[in-house]
Amino acid sequence: MFIKFVIILLLLIVAASLLSGRSVLGARRTGGQAKPSLRKLMLSVAVVLLVIGATVVTIHLSGCSKSGDTAFRSTDISGAKFARLSVLDALTDHNGRRVASADFQGKVVVVFFGFTQCPDICPTKMVAFQEAMRLLGPAADRVQVLFVTVDPERDTQAVLAAYVPWFDARFLGLYGDTRTTRDVAEEFRVIYSKVQDGTALGYSMDHSATSYVFDPQGRPRLLIRYGETPQSIADDVLKLLAGH
Repeated sequence: MFIKFVIILLLLIVAASLLSGRSVLGARRTGGQAKPSLRKLMLSVAVVLLVIGATVVTIHLSGCSKSGDTAFRSTDISGAKFARLSVLDALTDHNGRRVASADFQGKVVVVFFGFTQCPDICPTKMVAFQEAMRLLGPAADRVQVLFVTVDPERDTQAVLAAYVPWFDARFLGLYGDTRTTRDVAEEFRVIYSKVQDGTALGYSMDHSATSYVFDPQGRPRLLIRYGETPQSIADDVLKLLAGH
């Protein structure tokens, strides 16, 4: 930012010098007159520099205004033709109810794929969402976090009911059969696979660690990458609730 201002300042100084220096240069010419072609050239250069400086200032100020008011911290995927929220209607929540995405109308919805036996990424992400909900205060009641398991063999309704609400009672765990889980994951471009690890658990799951955020109209808007801070998540959610 500092370098931008220095460049703008130099452009304006040069332009001003050229404009004010026309008469001085002309006075040194024979008869006190500068060559018309030289005067015209200097005037043109000065005008161009002034226009460039003014344009840069305008763009910079408008950019600052935009980033301060509406820019998201997470990746903006507005207009995406994948990650349709309605695809989740094929799943069941940890209370035994079939998902109805229409019930989330008017809420910001966060969708994360994981599994309950995950030792690090999943609980870290869920804690981040938990803290983001705390930061949102009363606005958190207009947010729905959905945890979709990629391990339906072990993550039964009972397992999800014990795991997901532990982070926040408003969170919902979703599950389906093996084929439905694969179809839903493909719609969200989530990759996962079973990995035999030789532990007492028998296997682990490798999976994508990104999350999707939908606006109150049910449109996919943001992709949250692993490691995003709770404050950034809360800030983005508030922008969506405000209609950005």
